Amino acid sequence: MLKTPPLATPKPRLQFLRGTTINSVTNHHTRRKIIRCQHSNTITNRKPRILCLHGFRTSGQIFKTQMNKWPQSVLNNLDLFFPDAPFDSNGKSGVEGVFDPPYYEWFQFHKDYKRYENFDECVEYIEECMIQHAPIDGLLGFSQGAILSAALAGLQAKGMALTRVPKIGFLMIISGAKLINEALAEKAYSPPIQCPSLHFLGWLV
Repeated sequence: MLKTPPLATPKPRLQFLRGTTINSVTNHHTRRKIIRCQHSNTITNRKPRILCLHGFRTSGQIFKTQMNKWPQSVLNNLDLFFPDAPFDSNGKSGVEGVFDPPYYEWFQFHKDYKRYENFDECVEYIEECMIQHAPIDGLLGFSQGAILSAALAGLQAKGMALTRVPKIGFLMIISGAKLINEALAEKAYSPPIQCPSLHFLGWLV
C-alpha cells in the first residue's frame, strides 16, 4: 500500500478532522482519498484563495517551487494551495532529473489524446479539494492542470461539474490547451467560458 503524500499548502487556516487516509485502486491506478476538514474560523478581507493544479506527472510541491519564480510582491497577495493529483504517475515524468519524485497525474489519456481514463474521478477529487480549502475563488493551472482548469469552468457553468462549490470566479492558465475529446469539449467550451481568465503562453520551469 502506497503512503499518501501530504497536501502541500502554505500556513493552512483549516483544522483537519481526525480520520484515516484510505487507498483504493481504479483502473490499475492508486487514487488517494482526501481527509475531510472543517473551517476553524471565518476569514474576512482575505487574499484571493486559489487552487493550483500542477502539470502532468509532477506534484503540488514541484508546482509550488516553480511558482516561486513569480515576484514575491505578487505571491504575498495570493493565498495559494497546491494539492497533488489523485493518481500516481503511470510512466516516466518529463521533469525527472530536474525535480525529485513522487510524481502524480490528474487523469490518463491514450496516444491519440482523444480518450481519457479516470476523468470523472479526477473532477470529483478536485471538487473535494475545493471543499477542503473553501472558499476557493479561482483556479491556477499549468499544463495538464491548465487544461483541467479551463474545462472545469465550462462544465461547472452547465451544472455538469463542481456542483457543491461556488462558481469559479477567475482562471489563470499557464501553457494550457483544449480537451480534444469532441463530446467532452462540446460540453466544456460551448458556450464560451464567462469568467475572467489570464493566459500565459510558454513553459514554467
